[in-house]
Amino acid sequence: MYDILVYLFENYYTPQACPKAEILASKLAAVGFENEDIDDALSWLRNLADATEQCLALTQHHESTAQRIYADHEYQSLGTEAIGFIVFLENSGVLPPALREILIECAQATHQSPLSLAEIKVIALMVLWSQEAEVDHLIFEELLADDNARPSH
Repeated sequence: MYDILVYLFENYYTPQACPKAEILASKLAAVGFENEDIDDALSWLRNLADATEQCLALTQHHESTAQRIYADHEYQSLGTEAIGFIVFLENSGVLPPALREILIECAQATHQSPLSLAEIKVIALMVLWSQEAEVDHLIFEELLADDNARPSH
């Protein structure tokens, strides 16, 4: 799934440039991705769209500057490495509260526990890409850095 997400980032300038799900699935299969991975990636992208809609609707009414406290189940599902990277992105000014919540929601939707640093970086990259967020060059390089290896699920 992660390889597909990176492929989408590398080949489509914006999310709107992606074809509809059926066409995208055919294109991904033609490039050589497995059907199960394609289904997982498309499902995850739908979840990203849903999470974005919910979180942005909530933040239109009030923007919070309060510190985020993670629950025990979030530490267990995300892992301390992923939470540490999320905090790094927040402190860098790249991840406002609404995007942080979208990232957390989408990270938990992978149903992997805990997430590796490489996995949370790909998820963060996709969340920022989906919002067409402005990202500082150094942060962008950090998101693309190959920490040991790119996840392959």
